[in-house]
Amino acid sequence: MTSSVEQILHLVEEAIHRLEFPNQPTNLYEPIRYTLGLGGKRMRPVLVVLAHEMFGGNSADAIPAAMAVEVFHNFTLLHDDLMDKAPLRRGKSTVHHKWSPEIAILSGDAMFVKSCQLISQCRSARKESALQIFLSTAMEVCEGQQYDMDFEQMDTVTVPQYLDMIRLKTAVLLGASLSIGATLAGADERDVQNLYDFGVNLGTAFQLQDDILDVFGDEEKFGKQVGGDILANKKTFLLLRAFEKAKVEDLENLHFWIRGNTWSEKHTAQEKVAAVKSIYTNLGIREEAEHKMDELYSIAEDRLDQLHLSAEQTTVLRQLANQLMERQH
Repeated sequence: MTSSVEQILHLVEEAIHRLEFPNQPTNLYEPIRYTLGLGGKRMRPVLVVLAHEMFGGNSADAIPAAMAVEVFHNFTLLHDDLMDKAPLRRGKSTVHHKWSPEIAILSGDAMFVKSCQLISQCRSARKESALQIFLSTAMEVCEGQQYDMDFEQMDTVTVPQYLDMIRLKTAVLLGASLSIGATLAGADERDVQNLYDFGVNLGTAFQLQDDILDVFGDEEKFGKQVGGDILANKKTFLLLRAFEKAKVEDLENLHFWIRGNTWSEKHTAQEKVAAVKSIYTNLGIREEAEHKMDELYSIAEDRLDQLHLSAEQTTVLRQLANQLMERQH
């Protein structure tokens, strides 16, 4: 019987605490311990263990792969924060801010090496296949990050380009977490692919939901500033679709608020957020984003239905997916 998410999360947290790093050099390993100690949902390692159990595997055998995925994920966050020059991560100083950019680079590099060491410790006849999934996904995540940075310098980005970027940067690691866990447990290739597709579509839908909540969410329930993407002129599904749909006055206003630099002379940040939000509402952008999100989630559910597993065996994963997509607006 598959463990509950809470039980798996407990196993994952215990395993993170057991990860060993040398004491010296301090400025290499202390930032790693600090980063892993910042917390988070631990969604990716939970998915590794959950998928492993779904196909009859023992949770303990999946822990090295789960740790590999979690260490890799945190490595990407560490380097993303550096590239974004972000001062905070989960309410605390980022590594480059607390130590230095140079230390952040090297500690991140060491985390990637550690993640490869961890997945190599898996004891399974399918370890080589799991390793290949891990490495190809790691490259895709790097590609996604580069596209994200490239988009900041591009005047025109299409919605399909954006969806592909978030697939690579965010969603493929969710899919890989599930497929690695299933692969190590001996699942057949069709089930591994369907589980991967489930994770990728769920991850993309989740990111679209994040875009929507950033504009239309309740700040207290959402857990972060509403309108941050608008203030940062971030190219999200909503903004890109608005530029595609806007005509005359709405288009002029979008250019004023997003591509112009004179709005701040007479208007506040709150007025900018309200103005762009109003344009989205006029153009029906929220409804379009929600429709695309629902479409992707429906595809994910279909892939889950195709697994050679009983309804009972997929219950915990379905519940977890529902919880992810039921955040408060």
